[in-house]
Order: sequence, then structure tokens, then C-alpha cells
Amino acid sequence: MFAIIGITMVLGAIVLGYVLEKGNFSVLWQPAELLIIFGAAFGSLIVGSPKEVLAGVLKGFGSVFGSSKSSKAFFLDMLIMLSMLFMKIRREGLVAIEKDIEDPEASQIFSAFLKNKANKYIVEFVCDTMRVFSTVNIEQHEFENIMEADIEAYTHEALAPSGAVNKMADALPGLGIVAAVLGVVITMGFISESPEVIGHHVGAALVGTFMGVLMCYGIVGPMATNMEFKARDGEHALVVIKCALSAFVGGNPPPVALEAGRRAIPTHHRPSFVELEEAIKVSKGK
Repeated sequence: MFAIIGITMVLGAIVLGYVLEKGNFSVLWQPAELLIIFGAAFGSLIVGSPKEVLAGVLKGFGSVFGSSKSSKAFFLDMLIMLSMLFMKIRREGLVAIEKDIEDPEASQIFSAFLKNKANKYIVEFVCDTMRVFSTVNIEQHEFENIMEADIEAYTHEALAPSGAVNKMADALPGLGIVAAVLGVVITMGFISESPEVIGHHVGAALVGTFMGVLMCYGIVGPMATNMEFKARDGEHALVVIKCALSAFVGGNPPPVALEAGRRAIPTHHRPSFVELEEAIKVSKGK
């Protein structure tokens, strides 16, 4: 929603300014220039990106116009899931969660959180981590290193699409110049025509530079930044999980481990201590 508003403001301000200067809109409509710029831009994206990144780019473009999945409700649901896991371990021991981590979709602990398929990577992170904890006797700092390596790998992969789009945005002004130069070459073929004809062709050529710079700094570049923020949402969720699991493995009781996770939540989405406590009580009553 905000992305649509922002793009509308960018284009609206430019159009309004052009109208106030009594600009001729017919000059701006240059399909050939658009084909050169965007065709070359997407071609360079394909050349420079493996297919996994290209798939992420397509998915990322769609996410730009959607809402962020991170919210207070999202983090509350995640902490409730961890609370159920910690309490079961405390009551019945590590062996009791073996079926839960092997088949999370059939688990009472994970099934509710997995109703949103986008949360699958979080549950996989928890299950893989608890497998290590339940089968291997390692020190807490080594346990944290394993989770940090997983988070680093996830973040690198999640940020790759936004990085590719950002590089494409950086290339747009240069491709706009390419289109403009080709326009000048065409203009030279009309050098014997009247000044009006030559002026029209020169104006058409300059549209290439205009479109390249506009799309770089007004549309595509900001979209890449938006994709990066969306990718960071997933990283934040894994960091919260890591803090809670690390505290629990270190011997802290479930409430302390959950508090460690709660404090790692970004402040604009962080539930209060009382809100978390009430949410856990409600989940126990279900």
C-alpha cells in the first residue's frame, strides 16, 4: 500500500511539474527508448543472476506491494510456540519432543504457527536446532555458533534478490544514456530537416536519459530498498528464536528464555511483558 502511494507521489510530482511548465506529453512517449532501457536492464539482470536469485527477484517485486509479515501478533504467536515447546521439555524431558520436531505439521506445538506457509523456515530453524540439542552434548557457545551460521546463510540468501535489483537500478542511468546516444545518432540523419524536426528528435533522445535516471532513483532503487527491509524481517525473527533458545539451553527457566527472545524483537513490534504473559495464559486455556 505504502509503495503504491510512494510511486504515485513520485510520478505525480514529476507530471505536475511538467504540466506547470507547459510540457508536451507526446514527446515523453517514446516506446523505443523504453524498450532499449528496460530490455537491456532486465537482460543484464538475467546475465548477472543465477536462477534462484531471479526467482527471488520476481517474488520480491510482489512483496513490495504487500504488507510486512512482521507485527506484534506475529511475534506473539512465535513466542507462544516457543513457550509450548519449553514447557513440554520441562515437564516431560527432551525425548518428549522427538515426534514434534520430526513431524512439525502434525505437532500441536507447531501446527498453528505453520498455518501460514511463510513461517515454515522459522519452524525448520527451531526443529533443526532442537535436534542438535537433543542428540549432541555441546557447550552453549557452540550451540549459538550453529544458530548464527544458519542465520547468516539465510540472510545472505534473502538479501541476494534485493542486491541484484539494486545493481540493475544502478545500471539504468547508463542505459538511459545509451538510449539517448542512439537517439542522437538517429537525429543526425535528419540534420538537413527544419529546426522543428531536429528539435523533436533531440527531445526524444533526451527522454532516454530522463527515464533512466527517474527509474533508478524514483522507482527501481527504492523498490530494491523495500525488498531489503522485507528480507530483514525474516532475519529479525530468527534472531529472536536464537536468543530464546540460547537462554533456555543455558539452563534458564521458560519465562526467562521467553523474555530474552522478547527483548530481541524490534521495539515497534515488541509486545509488552504483560501482553506476552496474557497471551500465554490464553493459549494454555485453549
